Order: sequence, then structure tokens, then C-alpha cells
Amino acid sequence: MTAYLLAGHLLNLLAPAALIALLLVALSRLFPRFFTSNKAFSHYLWVQAAINFIVGSAVLVIGLVWLSHDGKMLTYVLLLLAMATSQWCQLGSWKR
Repeated sequence: MTAYLLAGHLLNLLAPAALIALLLVALSRLFPRFFTSNKAFSHYLWVQAAINFIVGSAVLVIGLVWLSHDGKMLTYVLLLLAMATSQWCQLGSWKR
């Protein structure tokens, strides 16, 4: 496998984590009443998106190793749960 093909495979593996990270941050800003408390852990959008992307990438890689196949629905369910929990913790929503 060439470096070009490897880069393409890695980008396609991590694309769902990047998209969901950006959507979570955007939706938390569009609907602040439902997602935020008075004191958030990180106020910068790019920090929240980066943390969500790291969490999502870890879940996707663990799912690939554990299930030995990419694209399993269990991996995507765990991806959504992990990233939603990460965003919830970053916004300090448990303090309500």
C-alpha cells in the first residue's frame, strides 16, 4: 500500500469523528439553553471540537481493532455516545 492510499484510508476512517465533532460544537452554540450551564470547561470552540475529535478517533480505532472491521454499527453507536458524553462534560451540564 502506498502512502497516498494509506492517507486516504486514514482520512476516511477519521471522517465521521471530525464531522460529529464539528456538529456537536455547532449545535451546542445554536441551542445554548439545552446544552450549557453557567461555567463551561472550555469556552473556545476549537478546543471543544479538538477534544471531541480525539475522543471520537480513539473510539473508531478501538472499534477497528476490537471488531477487526471498519464500519460496524456498534462502533458508530459507541462513537456517538462517547462524543456526546465528552461534549456534555466539557460544557459542565452536570452542574445544573
